[in-house]
Amino acid sequence: MAGLQDFSATDIDGHPRSLGEFAGQVLLVVNVASRCGFTPQYAGLEQLWRDHRDRGFAVLGFPCDQFGHQEPDDEAAIRGFCALNYGVTFPMFAKVEVNGPGAHPLWQWLRQEKRGLLGTGAIKWNFTKFLLGRDGRVLARYAPRERPASLAGDIERALAAPAPR
Repeated sequence: MAGLQDFSATDIDGHPRSLGEFAGQVLLVVNVASRCGFTPQYAGLEQLWRDHRDRGFAVLGFPCDQFGHQEPDDEAAIRGFCALNYGVTFPMFAKVEVNGPGAHPLWQWLRQEKRGLLGTGAIKWNFTKFLLGRDGRVLARYAPRERPASLAGDIERALAAPAPR
């Protein structure tokens, strides 16, 4: 069975990274965009990261331009926007597609592991969130409207679970 550790992605600075480096951590994987009504969620995502990172938690942000052309800029501009406007320090990755034939393999897997409302696999909009346990498996999927702060309890429960051996 696949898990997060089986995937790699290019980070926002253009470097390939194995997602295996996050093995044993609780993760919140989010497709993000800089010109979306949900963009202010960057602040909440950053707060979750700061509140829980010392306990083995990370937010992984994946910019995506598939919804209303709300992430049109390149990675350097995205990085600058996130840092300047929201103080983002959590790991960010290069733009990806989350739906369709060009979807990044990680997002194909996430969609398959935890379907959305009414059983749909497709990502409906920016700021869809997936919570992964320390074992690299998907625990939950959250709709874009779900505010980051509302996930704190689920994150706490996932952090309390024993690390895999």
